[in-house]
Amino acid sequence: MALLLFIIVLIMMVYALRHILFTLSRLFGQQRHPYIDIDSAQWPLITVFIAAHNEEKVIAGCIEALLNSNYPADCLRIVPVNDRSADRTRDIIDSYVLAYPGRITPYHRIGGKPGKAAALKDALIHAQGDIAIIFDADYIPGRGLLKQLTSPFFDPEVGAVMGRVVPMNAGVNLLTRMLDLERSGGYQVDQQARMNLKLVPQYGGTVGGVRLSAVDAVGGWHDNVLAEDTDITYRLLINGWKTIYTNRSECYEEVPEDWTVRIKQVKRWAKGHNQVLIRYWFPFVTSSYLTLRERVDGLLLLLVFIMPPLLLIGWLLAIILYFFNEGSLVSTLIPVFALMAYGTMGNFAAFFEITIAVLLDGNRHRLLLLPLNLFGFIISLFAISSSVGSLFIDHIFKRDMVWEKTIRYRKV
Repeated sequence: MALLLFIIVLIMMVYALRHILFTLSRLFGQQRHPYIDIDSAQWPLITVFIAAHNEEKVIAGCIEALLNSNYPADCLRIVPVNDRSADRTRDIIDSYVLAYPGRITPYHRIGGKPGKAAALKDALIHAQGDIAIIFDADYIPGRGLLKQLTSPFFDPEVGAVMGRVVPMNAGVNLLTRMLDLERSGGYQVDQQARMNLKLVPQYGGTVGGVRLSAVDAVGGWHDNVLAEDTDITYRLLINGWKTIYTNRSECYEEVPEDWTVRIKQVKRWAKGHNQVLIRYWFPFVTSSYLTLRERVDGLLLLLVFIMPPLLLIGWLLAIILYFFNEGSLVSTLIPVFALMAYGTMGNFAAFFEITIAVLLDGNRHRLLLLPLNLFGFIISLFAISSSVGSLFIDHIFKRDMVWEKTIRYRKV
């Protein structure tokens, strides 16, 4: 047990060092924004998909923002993907189709496999052009965002692009403020550092785009996963396509405003991410298209949602060793456990990454909330560990995946 505990501590230390490296890169390294300044070009035809399921509260805002984009109207196709909505989503979409003839082509899906991945797979067949930009219905893109997300595709090696997600409802309550800190650390520091260091930026499924010919070349869009974004990120990387992160390309989302919704969201992310881990870890580490640093970073990213149950196992082993009179060993490891508790969970933005992100964003007063993030950390720890167990049970009993939609809060 002592040996297993020591191995767990070493693994956690690797993640802690990874976050330190990312933080130093964001503070002192060369910041890579290779495509951000392209404003005038022969812009390609793109199709913008809006994933929508019972989105009557938010769909109008996303459509209006896209209609006000500075992307050439004759090169832009807007396709709201209405996936079996039971509210007024269809009526709202159709009202915009009538008001803006020729600019919006709705895709009303009344059957088929449930879930965002399945809906997008069906809708992508109707894309025009080789570039698909995807938004969730609660996102509000700025006027210049489509150009910023499209410009990296002038590089023929780019298969996917991801922008920065910023919460619009951060001031609602304590949870939204904590999630705002998490998003800041995850994008402002973590994603940008991976871009700086030429590691593995991740396509996030919204506020981003994919090259459809690249997706077809790697086997098409998969609808049998909960994390279609992570799935396509790794399949593209395995086959030699680059993913680009553009930190200055901001888009605004709603984050969960109550803990029940947040826990369901995190569990869905964890289950989907670990599905990708099971499928692609070996093809990824053996891909001839990747450098050693990309393989190491990509594998660490794949393992992120395995760390919570591993951490819980470490705590349990420490307690058992203590009661077996191995207290000296446990006391020696206490400083290491303190470090790994504060700095290991990549998708929750390690505390020092959050600190630097807040300082870079110019919102120093938000640092007062930093100690409270430990509370969110503990809740996510158990939620993700539960999700890992659920995935194992799903595999044994051949249970179907269940998509848990995130509730919207905006007033109609």
